Amino acid sequence: MATNENAGWACPKPVSRETHIQMAHGGGGTLMQRLIDDVFLQTFNDPSLQQHVDASVLKLASANIAFTTDSFVVDPLEFPGGDIGSLAVHGTVNDLCMSGAKPQFISAGFILEEGLDISLLKRVVASMKQAADACQVRIVTGDTKVVDRGKGDGIFINTAGIGLVPSGTNISPQAIEPGDCVLVSGDIGRHGIAIMSVRDGLAFEGNVESDSCGLVDVVQALIDGHVPLHCLRDLTRGGLSSALNELAQVSGYSIRLDEESIPVRDGVHSACEMLGLDPLYVACEGRFVAFLPPAEADHALALLHEYPEAANARIVGQVDEKRDALVTMTNRIGTSRIVDMLSGEQLPRIC
Repeated sequence: MATNENAGWACPKPVSRETHIQMAHGGGGTLMQRLIDDVFLQTFNDPSLQQHVDASVLKLASANIAFTTDSFVVDPLEFPGGDIGSLAVHGTVNDLCMSGAKPQFISAGFILEEGLDISLLKRVVASMKQAADACQVRIVTGDTKVVDRGKGDGIFINTAGIGLVPSGTNISPQAIEPGDCVLVSGDIGRHGIAIMSVRDGLAFEGNVESDSCGLVDVVQALIDGHVPLHCLRDLTRGGLSSALNELAQVSGYSIRLDEESIPVRDGVHSACEMLGLDPLYVACEGRFVAFLPPAEADHALALLHEYPEAANARIVGQVDEKRDALVTMTNRIGTSRIVDMLSGEQLPRIC
């Protein structure tokens, strides 16, 4: 978790009065120091950032450690229901949660384009801090770089995250068993549609907002409730279909879905019909699929329904004994079809 020495995250300087990001020519080191102090250090305000070292030394309990990294290049930077800052935190902590880990620390690397409005950057960083606090995770180290105008598209964020995995936890695709219930934690497709609505200037029924949120509390509720989770996977790029196809390939088992059980909001359904999209392939940023024994389904749903972000959690399918690694779906009239892996991306730069 190295902190770039030149970035100076641990070196407070006087507050900057600049209103746009500038390239570091000549006295640029001082400008960068001021930017980092004014925007990042003041907002994140974690003791680890004040250590004046290249890498933060952190105390961890004696446990297995989950470690993940991700990059965020979403366009636009702000969208209904979130922005690139909150998205970066949610995406990172959710990846940790999918292994049963409790997120602890995040690093944040920012690539900023010359000319970026400082007020926009401050909103993004404040949103990032708010999301981190809500997920009970600390942003403990970081780096900042500025690139020439026209070469950075505003803001790119790279993160890494560390979480603690309780002893004896084994949540993985290899643990999926025949007969397992397939549970989806909420309605699908909102994030991709929210991004498209802003990017293309479209208005959809119900003012669709992104489902971007942290999954720490809901996953922890299942773990604390002693639900025997075999596998978890978040439904980001490629949506529900891609996640299930990946898991079918790894486990070797087939997965059967019930179309009527899959929660899709009316606004998302209407938008997909208008645009020729399938909600199964539209990205989510606050939803996951869980595999668990059928005897535990009602207990798991009762736990999830206590949380607003999982109020629409449902059982949507089951793992088959067949070893052909196919995902199929039965529709309202009883006809079954294969749900293939998405070829390419319906919508790029959604995270």
